[in-house]
Amino acid sequence: MRATVRRKAVNDDPSPQRGHQATVKEHERFESVVRERAVLVRVITSERLFIEEPLGELRGLAATAGTTIVGELVQRRPTPDCTTYLGHGKVAELKALVAVSKADVVIFDNDLNPAQTRNLETELQVKVIDRTELILDIFASNARTHEARLAVELAQLEYSLPRLKRKWTHLSRIKAGVGMRGPGEKQLEVDRRLVEKRIADFRSELRLIEARRERQVAARDDHMTVSLVGYTNAGKSTLMNALTQADVLVADKLFATLDTRTRRWQLPNWGPVLLSDTVGFIRDLPHRLIASFKATLEESRQADLLLHVADASNPAVCDQISAVYLVLQEIGIQAKDTLLVLNKIDRLPEPSAWNAILSRYPHAIPISAKTRRGFDQFAFRVSDALSRTFRDIDVETTVDDGRLMAYLAAHGEILSKRYGQQRVTIHCRIPQKYLGRIQGDGVLVREHGPSAGPEPAQSQLEETAAIEEVA
Repeated sequence: MRATVRRKAVNDDPSPQRGHQATVKEHERFESVVRERAVLVRVITSERLFIEEPLGELRGLAATAGTTIVGELVQRRPTPDCTTYLGHGKVAELKALVAVSKADVVIFDNDLNPAQTRNLETELQVKVIDRTELILDIFASNARTHEARLAVELAQLEYSLPRLKRKWTHLSRIKAGVGMRGPGEKQLEVDRRLVEKRIADFRSELRLIEARRERQVAARDDHMTVSLVGYTNAGKSTLMNALTQADVLVADKLFATLDTRTRRWQLPNWGPVLLSDTVGFIRDLPHRLIASFKATLEESRQADLLLHVADASNPAVCDQISAVYLVLQEIGIQAKDTLLVLNKIDRLPEPSAWNAILSRYPHAIPISAKTRRGFDQFAFRVSDALSRTFRDIDVETTVDDGRLMAYLAAHGEILSKRYGQQRVTIHCRIPQKYLGRIQGDGVLVREHGPSAGPEPAQSQLEETAAIEEVA
């Protein structure tokens, strides 16, 4: 697919004529994607059992990539075959299925190593791609911004580096002339060196983008921030449009949105908060993509509250919820206050389906982003969750400390003041994250209450985080 073409073009001849030919071939390849006939394959091992629709998600990925599905094959075995992933009998069955269906590509819902891919292509005589390569291809077609394109191309190059050997057959030595005698350099070594250089360049540029994104997120520290996370195609963009009129792209396909959007949300009975929509997750999300999209996920890492949006109408919703929590754990933001939001309840076939989900996730919030059903309860729960990040404290300082009083008024809610001859005690409610900045000579901070004793401001530096138990 497009990802494969980009990897092959790494060492193209830089001449204008060759560059034009490569462009024409790239265009032809793009136009032919929708005409590719695909056979879907999955090997289910004993350690990973997804009983319902084992190829359901792969069908959605293949359709998003623009292929026509002409056959399917599933095998259950304790461990994959080390040479072809499938057993030898299933390889013969797959070869016959490819011949009968006249397939152009075989797509595995597993991750293959380079040797397994090479052996399968030799046996089947058609292109073979795995789950990671398919997801990378979809990301490449949906990337719109410069940052997203950089992240995708970096992941593609890191994926292709150990697979260059099967991508090139011209491994002869570079032609030597007068003054150039010697063993020369294998074409494969040239390819690898060029790819490694581009990887280093992309990583350097993405580090600059990541630092800039961190500064942008830090600049919004004056507002409470809420981030939407969840499985791809769970309805996050639809929910964001319903709450903020953001006009984010909404499409019934996987990974329609790759870029982070942040908009102001006027939360009822609370006030304005910043709401961010992020890239969707998926089961077995390639680690290269997680690393490449680190800057994009910075919004979620710094958010005060995560809204985990799940598709309640999907038969595999429980598996999808677990997959999202695994990805959150991988990127190090699982220790966040999180609310589980079950979207698309208007699509549930019968009440018994909803009762089964609710029995497993009793604290989940049922909504329909399309019909706005359940929005009142949803807003109340979000307001309550944000309030849990506030602390009810007394701040004692000198009466002339106007800067501290202005800081408390700007970032919290001042409830009362008690003046003495030289000191003033301010009773206020303020978010936990701002406590570390309440410091100065003679400043005392303590929990509000008659029995609370004074504590130095420095004792408030530790921040706490909790994740709501939904399972």
